[in-house]
Amino acid sequence: MLPTPHLLALSSALFAASATILIHRGLQGSSFYAGAWINVVVGAVVAWSAAVLLVPIEEYTWRAVPYFALSGLIGTTGGRLFRVLAIQKVGAPVSAAGTNLTPLVASVLAILLLGERVTLPIVGGTLVIVAGTILLSLSGRYTGFQVRHLAYPFIAASCFGTVQILRKLGLASAGPLLGATINVTAALIAMTTFVAASGNAGSLRCSRRSLLYFIAGGIAENGGVFLLLLSLGFGDVSVVIPLAGTAPLFVLGLAYLFPSERAKLGWRIVAGVVLIVLGVALLSR
Repeated sequence: MLPTPHLLALSSALFAASATILIHRGLQGSSFYAGAWINVVVGAVVAWSAAVLLVPIEEYTWRAVPYFALSGLIGTTGGRLFRVLAIQKVGAPVSAAGTNLTPLVASVLAILLLGERVTLPIVGGTLVIVAGTILLSLSGRYTGFQVRHLAYPFIAASCFGTVQILRKLGLASAGPLLGATINVTAALIAMTTFVAASGNAGSLRCSRRSLLYFIAGGIAENGGVFLLLLSLGFGDVSVVIPLAGTAPLFVLGLAYLFPSERAKLGWRIVAGVVLIVLGVALLSR
């Protein structure tokens, strides 16, 4: 029996949560430049290896390149760079909750740019998300991060929120594995250019311990992206995205495996994460 879009989306959430925890562990001995770049490098190696083995040559097409290349530039490059920076600045649970605001970004853009109407679930979901965000900001006093650093996960969410339609359009011309390969290849080119042009190539050096965490995080991250693309190919965006948005709840559970992370999980963070996940679910109704 083939896995359902629901199971694929939940698996994507678990992979994404695992990546968040692993990247956070790696950042304890390295910079966010190394974390983001190694993450994308691992994704490119894994994606191309799988594509060469599993995608028939006749299925390679240029028609999907613009969609997935643009999603790689916006979502994978910009989104992952700010996501790794957010993990470094505010911690794994708060970062996961903040970057989970993709549906809110999509809803706001649809209302402002496409003239879609404001519905009661959108209003209710937005209010619940705002309440969760307030709790996360208050938690900063007790866990040591500055409130202004919450901008990083929100910027990452904005990047991720703008690429879902591009990916859905791209899947009309190519399979999810080829799409993921194009996506991460464009991101690798852009990320390498950015790091080199900004003069931060030296920041890519990291300890062996951090490297192992980043490699494991990259495998989990890109596995989650592939599962998300696969679930989008089989199911509706309105079903897949909310289920994939449960990743912050998995992060909370995984954080308990590490005593240093467990100590930072005050009730404000837990309540804020739960409210944001509930708000995202309301937005998607």
